[in-house]
Amino acid sequence: MITGNTKIIGILGSPVGHSLSPVMHNAAFEALALDYRYIPLPVAPEQLAAAVHGLKSMGFVGANVTIPHKVTIMPYLDELDPSAQLAGAVNTLVIKQGKCIGYNTDAQGFIQSLATKNIRLQGKTAVILGAGGAARAVACGLVGHGIASIMIGTRSAVKAEAFVESIPGATKLQGCDWDQPLFVEALTQCDLLINCTPLGMKSNSVVVPPINWQAVNKTAIVCDVVYTPPLTPLLAMAEQHGHVTINGAGMLIEQGALAFELWTGKSAPRDIMRVAVGTLL
Repeated sequence: MITGNTKIIGILGSPVGHSLSPVMHNAAFEALALDYRYIPLPVAPEQLAAAVHGLKSMGFVGANVTIPHKVTIMPYLDELDPSAQLAGAVNTLVIKQGKCIGYNTDAQGFIQSLATKNIRLQGKTAVILGAGGAARAVACGLVGHGIASIMIGTRSAVKAEAFVESIPGATKLQGCDWDQPLFVEALTQCDLLINCTPLGMKSNSVVVPPINWQAVNKTAIVCDVVYTPPLTPLLAMAEQHGHVTINGAGMLIEQGALAFELWTGKSAPRDIMRVAVGTLL
């Protein structure tokens, strides 16, 4: 039952209908008998500043932030945690004493999702598709955990190069567009190929990143931060070419657990969250 004492948390995005975060977090709150509720909050880009003000005005204790707001929300926040400053993107808000503080749990969430699969990063090479908020978090997580090099591939070489210049410790990063020979060469050497674009999401499932599968290192592990559908077109193609694949469900759970702990101060019931997500995938 929702009462006047119930603490409300939401997820800001456009769209948010695909998100499994409400089911995952409400299951976790129920498991620990916490008087919290988590709701979807569709917010158009032009309403983002008003939405942040509204969260504070209406007494929300926090929120998640998803596409397309992870970077553009930053100027509207009162403070940025070092995790958000490093990643240059925000996916979690904590509201205390009238201040809205931005965090990034995506970076560590992605790393922890790989750790659960016993994937080691030290000395490995990665190719990341995309240059948005998710790509920034993944790149920062990899750099902070011993990756040897990262190639950022996008539709635009200018955007990829600007992305690289904006990342701390960018000596390990290069950027180019998907059509350049340099990108194809990176595919031949990569240990990890990671899709950080929304391509393949249910609302965008007919478009697939242009990967030359004949060029991809045969032992590369292919990851997708998209989790709906659980088998994206990219992962389906990767499996057809014999690659081990990892979808975005693990990252969803791990980043969500870290956010849960920021909001509640309690250890997240990861097993409960995993079951809740699994029932919908």
